[in-house]
Amino acid sequence: MSKGKVLRELIAAKEILVAPGAHDALTAKIIEKSGFNAVYMTGYGQAASHLGMPDVGLLSMTEMLSRANNFASAVKIPVIADGDTGFGNAVNVMRTVRQYEMAGAAAIQLEDQVAPKRCGHMIGRQVISKEEMVGKIKAAVEARENPDFVIIARTDSRTVHGIEEAIQRGKAYQEAGADVLFIESPESVEEMKAITSSFDIPVLANMVEGGRTPLLSSKELEELGFNLVIFPTASTYITAQAMKNLMEEIRDKGTTKDLVGQMIPFEEFNQFIGLAEIRQLESKYILD
Repeated sequence: MSKGKVLRELIAAKEILVAPGAHDALTAKIIEKSGFNAVYMTGYGQAASHLGMPDVGLLSMTEMLSRANNFASAVKIPVIADGDTGFGNAVNVMRTVRQYEMAGAAAIQLEDQVAPKRCGHMIGRQVISKEEMVGKIKAAVEARENPDFVIIARTDSRTVHGIEEAIQRGKAYQEAGADVLFIESPESVEEMKAITSSFDIPVLANMVEGGRTPLLSSKELEELGFNLVIFPTASTYITAQAMKNLMEEIRDKGTTKDLVGQMIPFEEFNQFIGLAEIRQLESKYILD
């Protein structure tokens, strides 16, 4: 069964699908090993981990595609990959969709921001016309080789134009062929209820710590009618804080011995990332 088909079945299930965000392939592997059934490749986290810069449209399609391939190669669960604006017009979107699909992603998320885009909870976002985004979604649907590859359409219009406009755009994107709708940054539970009651296809909730949307549990989101929830920034923030603490410890004490108890042991980590499997392959195929 294709990863896209697996993802579709997970989204269609009664229980909400929780897809934590990962800023790198190691984090994606940890998410899989922790028992989650899908992982979200966050563009916010890719910009931070790959460039050390904010999510303001600086990553190219080639760079994001490479990251998507690394994620899909590292885990067996479906990868939902951030595709930003599709990196251009509708024709560019067609190439982006084909490349993401070839890289092994199960889904691509496409948004209706102007370029250069911004993180969905930053102020200053602007959106393209509804008609232009409809064309992009239609192009994305036509471009995919496997009909099970999931097209997620995101609108960032709520912050600038209000929730009614965002819902109207969502309806147009549904009609254009999107498989899942992502109405970014609603600002109250009431707006979230309006979103889930407005569509006939699955809807996604985005939980950003410190963002514009109420931070609810997956159970609460399920009760509101959401089918899928992503936590795109948490792994990036947790990792950054842990690294900051580590470097301050080395700077101030000149040793890491007081932090050893907080670390995964050497042998356990090697097992986790698959060293034993590599050793088996070496013994099978490499002659001394």
